[in-house]
Amino acid sequence: MLRIKSILENKQPGESLEICGWVRTRRDSKHGFSFIELNDGSCMKNLQIVVDNDVPGYEESIKLVTTGASVKITGTVKESPGKGQRIELQATHLEVLGISDPESFPLQKKKHSFEYLREIAHLRPRSNTFGAIARVRNAASAAIHNFFQENGFLNIQTPIITTSDCEGAGEMFHVTTLDLARLAQAKTEIDYSQDFFGKPASLTVSGQLEAEIFATSLGPCYTFGPTFRAENSNTTRHLAEFWMVEPEVPFADLDDNMRLAEDFIKYVISHVLKSCQEDMEFFNLRIDKTVLETLHHILDHEFKRVSYTDAIEILTSAKKKWEYPVEWGHDLQSEHERYLTEEHFKKPIILHDYPRSIKPFYMRCNEDGKTVRAMDVLVPRIGEIIGGSQREERLDTLEGRMKECNLDPQEYWWYTDLRKYGTVPHSGFGLGFERLIQLLTGMQNIRDCIPFPRTPKNAEF
Repeated sequence: MLRIKSILENKQPGESLEICGWVRTRRDSKHGFSFIELNDGSCMKNLQIVVDNDVPGYEESIKLVTTGASVKITGTVKESPGKGQRIELQATHLEVLGISDPESFPLQKKKHSFEYLREIAHLRPRSNTFGAIARVRNAASAAIHNFFQENGFLNIQTPIITTSDCEGAGEMFHVTTLDLARLAQAKTEIDYSQDFFGKPASLTVSGQLEAEIFATSLGPCYTFGPTFRAENSNTTRHLAEFWMVEPEVPFADLDDNMRLAEDFIKYVISHVLKSCQEDMEFFNLRIDKTVLETLHHILDHEFKRVSYTDAIEILTSAKKKWEYPVEWGHDLQSEHERYLTEEHFKKPIILHDYPRSIKPFYMRCNEDGKTVRAMDVLVPRIGEIIGGSQREERLDTLEGRMKECNLDPQEYWWYTDLRKYGTVPHSGFGLGFERLIQLLTGMQNIRDCIPFPRTPKNAEF
């Protein structure tokens, strides 16, 4: 089946074709014919269909051609006299596949708020904005795979269900087959030996630990899949379910990791700008007039390397009133990250060497005893988009850090084994895919960057 994007770009007058799609609008002429604006989701533009009253069944069928209805149309391509369109389709056959009640159809020809569209997530992909987001998301996903495949990475699939807490924060969704109602009534200690896996299990917060297994066996690898955080947050930057891109590279230190992250970000941006020009122009016109400028700015500048300690000094010296106080040993907030990228350095930066007290157990400890070989990539308008580190490859130091973080090394026996049998320096990072979509589209709320957002008290669709 031909798609409208291909027809608009490649078809010439005189060619016959068949097309399917959903009706955006219909206009009837007093001269005995109708115009149908048809869209099939392949691009932003509609294909104009001209249906004369001599088309078989015109009188009966045209009444059913309302906004939201699905149709199959056969016709001949013609040059279009209309402004802004090269061709149109002169219909010879019209079939209504699915009717749509024009009175109750939720997507009327008017501007709808994004909050309202989240309530009808089953229909919002038919809107211009969310159709464009889906196409950009698709292009970004393809670029991610292309980048790693072209650079010799192996794609692996890590478990969705895990018994390990990678981040050590405890904000995990538990997975169980136990009868929770009965347990609540009994008020007794849970016997996990009776559970499906025989021990506590949760949805994964990261595929990193498992990716390290393959990186220290087969070389550079990456995982791209869903992750879950049971964080009770209702901000515009957080989701309970989101997708993560996590590469792991053996024989690589933090400097290698920073170079990989910069190359990766620039590759994906370049691919999306090239393959989604129409959609990107839409975002720049309708969503955020700085989107294209920001993306080109990222492409045109080398990412500045700045230590966490130096960043703290810059922030404390800044003549600004912060909502969240700046203090060494505390995580930076979005306002701090955006100040550094948008006002102070005016370019993307990579912060490195964070305090060990605020970072997970797997990050390599520095000789100063206070910091770890961590990094965060910060970009204008978004702030942090990538977090990563050089991993701790020394067994004794790793076990010490686990105990420091109140974790039992015995429960991570397979992870510590990697440090016993041929340990090597290695690095990796994680990119939240929906944060990347925010950067690419200019959307303000991350809930609009994923098809079906999962947030506190919300798991519809």
